[in-house]
Amino acid sequence: MEGSRDEAGEQLQNWKNTRADLNLDTLTTGAGHPVGDKLNVITAGPRGPQLIQDSVFIDEMAHFDRERIPERVVHAKGAGAFGYFEVTHDITKYCKAKIFQHVGKRTSASVRFSSVGGESGSADTVRDPRGFACKFYTEDGIWDLVGNNTPIFFIRDPFLFPSFIHTQKRNPQTHLKDADMTWDFFSLRPETLHQISFLFSDRGLPDGHRHMNGYGSHTFKLVNDKQEAVYCKFHMKTNQGIKNLSAEAANCLASDDPDYSIRDLYNAIATGNPPSWSMYIQVMSFQEARVHRWNPFDVTKIWPHNEFPLIPVGQLVLNKNPVNYFADVEQIAFDPSNMPQGIEPSPDKMLQGRLFSYPDTHRHRLGANYLQLPVNCPFKCRVANYQRDGPMCSTDNQGGAPNYYPNSFSAPETQPQAIEHSLAVTNDVARYCSNEDDFCQVTSFYVNVLNADERRRLCANVAGSLKDAQLFIRRRMVDLLTKVHVEFGAQVSSLLEKHNAANPQKAMIKTYSRHTSECAATSEKSNL
Repeated sequence: MEGSRDEAGEQLQNWKNTRADLNLDTLTTGAGHPVGDKLNVITAGPRGPQLIQDSVFIDEMAHFDRERIPERVVHAKGAGAFGYFEVTHDITKYCKAKIFQHVGKRTSASVRFSSVGGESGSADTVRDPRGFACKFYTEDGIWDLVGNNTPIFFIRDPFLFPSFIHTQKRNPQTHLKDADMTWDFFSLRPETLHQISFLFSDRGLPDGHRHMNGYGSHTFKLVNDKQEAVYCKFHMKTNQGIKNLSAEAANCLASDDPDYSIRDLYNAIATGNPPSWSMYIQVMSFQEARVHRWNPFDVTKIWPHNEFPLIPVGQLVLNKNPVNYFADVEQIAFDPSNMPQGIEPSPDKMLQGRLFSYPDTHRHRLGANYLQLPVNCPFKCRVANYQRDGPMCSTDNQGGAPNYYPNSFSAPETQPQAIEHSLAVTNDVARYCSNEDDFCQVTSFYVNVLNADERRRLCANVAGSLKDAQLFIRRRMVDLLTKVHVEFGAQVSSLLEKHNAANPQKAMIKTYSRHTSECAATSEKSNL
């Protein structure tokens, strides 16, 4: 309640009050250089790829990757298992990757499931996105499909990722989760609405790891053996069926069995009931990407299935538990830049940011030779490069082979088939702010995907968390929800009034009747 907020709850406001005489608007890099734009990375055109010359972003991300030792910065609590991927449908017209070479082909695989925001000792049943990271050990090297149980994400620009994760962690002074931090960020960034609506719906509390879908989330590029390319999204649909926990059941399990999801996965495999998922892809041509009404590289958006239908690919089966949790799960390292021939990045900004961040994190956390660890090494192929030495080198360090290039003794043969697909880029280099519609797809999710009971629970879950934030933050968030749908904002506002009825200062939350223009009646039900 407003009148009973303790010092911990008031920490940010108290800090602001003590700093009122300082200029808080001047942001700098770690070297003290003023930052001109803290919201947008440098790209070649509004939809173009990110440039490595963006030293402001690199400064931010490289520091962020080193904030925790030795626990993962995000996805700290997780479970893992091993198995195989088997091709059931031919997609070689889209992709030349050897993993898809022919129907019936099997490739060894490992998967790590995780919660995003909590520490390694947190409960499995908290309301949080779930990581769904797949590693495929192919003949052309490792393929890491590093996704979540949601087809979208909170933000579209990697510049905001460190700040976003900070809001999901603990207040730096009180060391407590802070509703002001969380909802202040959400209410200031409307692109979070799509993921918020998913997270606070029933899908935000999956009944263990076996009963949820997985998504690559990002847009990727597939290239065939003729060097023809399309854009692609990956989907993993659970064959066990979607099952979710009620908020009450999740709370009970957080107390009675905080490792519920780890236990459930381990026991299912140990008792001969291996879980499986069906892989699908969506495909979009380059021409379709150029003219589509939504930016196809915006990870806060889905591709409507009625326009880009699911194409079946294969089955992922997990039939083996870890031999040792530390060796097989804690040390496993996923990296979206691990792509075999036939799978390449798109201009998706968040994907581009992860291409740097993930391997940088692993080198910090596990060491320069983390790819030599058994669970990470590309054992289906031979590694030959000019990288040597470093801590924890566990191979012969490539013996007496030259460690420089070019050389006259062992220069590698030319491999034209491994040359990346070319992409024309002609735009001006600048920091581009997105002007995407952040409401229309969320409205479709609220109206077309959720039934009346599911909408009621969504509103209750949002209000139950939002009630602990400052009054001005609650008002701002209700305003955004009303732009999604009048009923959404009104229901959350009404529930907040009930939550705060004991204190007159919280007796009224003003709702707003503004609403976006009519959205296309695009159903997202198949996307989930």
